[in-house]
Amino acid sequence: MAHRESPHKGKTGLTRVWNALFYSLAGLKAAYRHEDAFRQEVLLAAVLIPLAFFLTPDNLARALMVGSVLLVLVVELINSAIEATVDRISLKDHVLAKRAKDIGSASVFVALVNVIVMWTLALTA
Repeated sequence: MAHRESPHKGKTGLTRVWNALFYSLAGLKAAYRHEDAFRQEVLLAAVLIPLAFFLTPDNLARALMVGSVLLVLVVELINSAIEATVDRISLKDHVLAKRAKDIGSASVFVALVNVIVMWTLALTA
């Protein structure tokens, strides 16, 4: 049996980068359209990121504050991809499917706790 890979894997250079840009934009659009949690976290980012620039003049503190918020979006995107993959395989209840989804959810929770810790430390330093 032949191993099949994506026909896009052979692309290199600027073609690969150009294609990756559009795949990434399609992924962001799909997440925003289909994932309530991602939309909520984008709203949170739209509030918190500008707020970081008003609350502290320290660039390092701002970087940590903004970075922690962006990390939540990254982790949510990965969690959404895990959930979509699990659901694609089967919608039946299974202990491993539940574990994968719960661990993905836990990763988002940890990223949100990280926001609280980073913002607290940055604003009380």
